[in-house]
Amino acid sequence: MTMAPPVSVAQAGRSSIGAFVLAMSHAWGPRGRLRIVVREFRRNRGATVGAVVLGLLILVGFFAPVLAPHDPVKVVAGDSLKPPSVQYFLGADLYGRDVFSRLIFGTRISLAIGVVAVGIGAGIGIPVGLIAGWMSGSIDVAITRVTDAMLAMPGILLALSIITVLGPGLNNAVIAVGIASIPTFVRLVRGCVLATKENAYVDAARVLGCSTGRIMFRHLLPNVVVPIIVLSSLAMGTAILSAAGLSFLGLGAQAPTPEWGLAVSDGRDFLETAWWISTFPSLAIMIAVFSVNLLGDGLRDALDPRLHGR
Repeated sequence: MTMAPPVSVAQAGRSSIGAFVLAMSHAWGPRGRLRIVVREFRRNRGATVGAVVLGLLILVGFFAPVLAPHDPVKVVAGDSLKPPSVQYFLGADLYGRDVFSRLIFGTRISLAIGVVAVGIGAGIGIPVGLIAGWMSGSIDVAITRVTDAMLAMPGILLALSIITVLGPGLNNAVIAVGIASIPTFVRLVRGCVLATKENAYVDAARVLGCSTGRIMFRHLLPNVVVPIIVLSSLAMGTAILSAAGLSFLGLGAQAPTPEWGLAVSDGRDFLETAWWISTFPSLAIMIAVFSVNLLGDGLRDALDPRLHGR
C-alpha cells in the first residue's frame, strides 16, 4: 500500500477534530471514489428514503418556532384531552397543550440528544480505542476489560445505572446515553487498529522516526473513519430511543419539556380515552429511529468497496 504524503506533526496533532478531518480526507481518497460512494448510495432506495426523512426532521426541528401553531408548554385547562380537530391537529394533552406543537419542538430536542450523545461516545471512544489498539500489555488489557464489562450490560441498563448516580434530568440523560455508547466505539476502533498496525506502511513510518501520535492520527485513523461514520449513524438511532426510554421512566427530560419520550409517558394513563397523546410521539420516535437506521445501512453498503461490484 502506498504511503500517504507527509504531513507535519503539528498539523496532525493540533486537535482531535483537525486530526479526524485530516484522516477523513485521506480515507475518502480521490474524487472518483466519492462519486462511486454517492452513486451506490443513490441506488439504495431505503437509504435515500432515510436520508430524505431525516433531512425533513432536521428542517422541522430547525424551523420549529415557525411551524408550531401553539406554545408547546402553554397550559389551557379548558382544552384538556381535546381530540384532534382544526384547532389542535393532533389533539391536546391532559393540560390542554397542543400535541402537534410539542411534537415539532420535540423533534429539535430528540435530534440534538442523538447528535450530542454520539459526539460524547465518539469523542472519548475513538482516542481510547486508538490507544488500546496501538499499545500492548497492561494498558490494552485494562481498557479491554473495562470495555467488556460495560458491553456485558445492555445499553439502556448501563444508562440507567449512570443516571442513577448523576440524577434525573435531560442533560444527565444525554451524558448517560453518551457514556453508554463509548465501549462500542472503543471496540470498533481497537479492532481496526489491530488489523492495520502491522502493515508495511506503518512499519515504514516507525523506521522514519514518526511519533506515536503522528502514526495513530496520520496512518491508523484514516482506516477507521468509514466504520466510525457508519457506527455513528446507527448509534444516533439508539441514542434517540434510549433517551426517550429514560424520559418515559421519568429519569430524562422533566415536565414541561416537549420531549417525545416524556410525551409518551404523559399519555400512558389515557390510552383508551385519549390515544393521541402517546400515539403520535411514539410514531415520531419510530420514524426518526427507522430513518436513521436506513441511512446507516445505506452508508455501510455504499462505503464498503467489496459490495460495489455486486
